[in-house]
Amino acid sequence: MAVPKKRRSKSRKRTHRSLWKIAMPTMATCKNCGVLHIAHRACTACGYYNGVPVLQIKQKADKKEG
Repeated sequence: MAVPKKRRSKSRKRTHRSLWKIAMPTMATCKNCGVLHIAHRACTACGYYNGVPVLQIKQKADKKEG
């Protein structure tokens, strides 16, 4: 089994761990409706991808007061 030959110092350990971060996904503007969505994915608001409808999005029914 592999065992480290030397102890890793606190500063080296923390420097190494500082690179472990979650990156924000690249966002793009929908050409159809103008809403931000994740790049290279279909728009969750209108269902279009690259100007072509690929998903059918269900519309929420408005609640009427009364």
